[in-house]
Amino acid sequence: MAIAPDVYDMTIQRRSDHSVSFEFKDSNNSAVNLQGYTIISQIWDASRSTKAADATCTITDAPTGAWTWKVTDTQTATFSAEEYKYDVLVTEPGGDKQFWVEGTIYMSEGYSS
Repeated sequence: MAIAPDVYDMTIQRRSDHSVSFEFKDSNNSAVNLQGYTIISQIWDASRSTKAADATCTITDAPTGAWTWKVTDTQTATFSAEEYKYDVLVTEPGGDKQFWVEGTIYMSEGYSS
């Protein structure tokens, strides 16, 4: 039985880099060892008709379940909508795939350029 993904909403400034650090933990609050796992994430408009970007997901410390999610200033410069949806798809070493995180990205214009 699949478990519903955690929801993590965020606000991102257009034309800026944005990075979030995560640590995956199991139901006992123990780190999920990410050795051999792959993580991907896509960002889409709210209607899921146009993909805005692929976020970069990097495992930074596999034994502690630590990884980062990142989009660049070049990517966010093209985010013209006010709101986007994203999710995080994790592939386990055996090939099983599950969505572990999903959420809404709210765009903020920013004033400096």
